[in-house]
Amino acid sequence: MPNQPVPSDPPVPVPLERLGFEMPPVHESAGAARAHLKERLAGALRLLARLGYEDGVAGQITARDPEFRDCAWVNPFGRPFATLTAEDLLLVDGDGRVVRGGRRVNELAFAVHAAVLRARPDAVAVVRAQAPYGRALAALGELLAPVTEEACAFYEDHALLDEFTGDGAADAARIAHALGPYKALILRNRGLLTVGDSVDAATWWFIAAERAAQVQLIARAAGKPVPVDHRAAVATRERFGSDLAAWVSYQPLRQSGDTPVASTS
Repeated sequence: MPNQPVPSDPPVPVPLERLGFEMPPVHESAGAARAHLKERLAGALRLLARLGYEDGVAGQITARDPEFRDCAWVNPFGRPFATLTAEDLLLVDGDGRVVRGGRRVNELAFAVHAAVLRARPDAVAVVRAQAPYGRALAALGELLAPVTEEACAFYEDHALLDEFTGDGAADAARIAHALGPYKALILRNRGLLTVGDSVDAATWWFIAAERAAQVQLIARAAGKPVPVDHRAAVATRERFGSDLAAWVSYQPLRQSGDTPVASTS
């Protein structure tokens, strides 16, 4: 008989503490936290541009400064998302006045974001951009339905502002009130707004809400979607609906340098 190979020892599991897993960084100073926040904010804006979530001068991401809590960093008015770097960002106080930077801010949009940040001390970032499926769902005046596992992250954790007055000056307080404690708001006839405890989380929630809206509209066009039942939807939200889960989910998109442009067909 031919020689039989000597059995080797079975593979031993790698100890969990030796396995790499990226988590949100902890900074030793306000300056380090600010530099990190600005880099993530500029990167998120460029990502939204690659995804096609930009329309003229509309759209904004606002991020609370880690030291000056009544001030926030934001993209300058009229500059394309795709070209923005951390050095281009503006620091704006709660009254909408630019305190660092050399360009104008979108005053009406910033007033809304500032009102949201004042009402939500737990939130660091607010995202509002022009994405097609979120706007289509908003035109129907509908909430995101729990028709996919991913959409369950928003189950009973988003709201609908079911009015459109065209009065931009009155928007700020109304939007902040309608958002309440939730992670996302559907603005009827306008689109999506999301918040998070980091730029990464808020941006992920915006992208995830846009994708959930896309699937919901496609499923409705094809037939009658079957929703996830209440108990399972709540359990799924508890597992995948935290800002930490959003931060983790966002990292592959952030790290990818060749994110495909979203199709609007």
